[in-house]
Amino acid sequence: MKDSKVRFIVSIAMLGALAGVLMFIKFPLPIAPSFYKLEFSDVPCLVGGFAMGPWAAVLICLIKNLINVISEGTTTAFVGEASNFVMSCTLCVTAAVIYKKEHTKKGAIKSMIIGIIVLAVASAVINYYVLIPAYVKFMGFPLDAIIGLGAKIIPSIDSLFKLVLFCTVPFNLIKGIAVCLITFVVYKRISPLINGKKD
Repeated sequence: MKDSKVRFIVSIAMLGALAGVLMFIKFPLPIAPSFYKLEFSDVPCLVGGFAMGPWAAVLICLIKNLINVISEGTTTAFVGEASNFVMSCTLCVTAAVIYKKEHTKKGAIKSMIIGIIVLAVASAVINYYVLIPAYVKFMGFPLDAIIGLGAKIIPSIDSLFKLVLFCTVPFNLIKGIAVCLITFVVYKRISPLINGKKD
């Protein structure tokens, strides 16, 4: 039992550190305003969630954001970091909960598909009601200017609703799919190192 606890702690720390490093490698996509950045720090979170359960995913998501704040500080009054944590947990915890109940290859695929869908829906709700209004309030960004960034990509965007529908949701779908595909490829190779046995 003691060895398993040590392995759990070490695995959480290592995956959290890896996720923290991956947060530094990010880039925008042409389908969304540049403040939406694609990065793959959710891969270690999802791997950890599959191997050790939903709470492991939560801890790894928390660690990576703490590392990011300590290393780079915040330019968004912690709004961006809070959003990253919530979005990461939405995908990774959802998938980990389902995979824990259906611990098969089919279950893994099902869990990731559902996780991606939940991520897309949650991103729409959170961006519309919380994240973008928080940027406006705490960072002083005019809402019209934020909508205007979307209009430069898709001219028909003239409201927050359309920005979320045509930019936020597709961006998070692409991110979720990319993270899940990478996880699907690497998980079987990494999981024995985490749990000390073949998964």
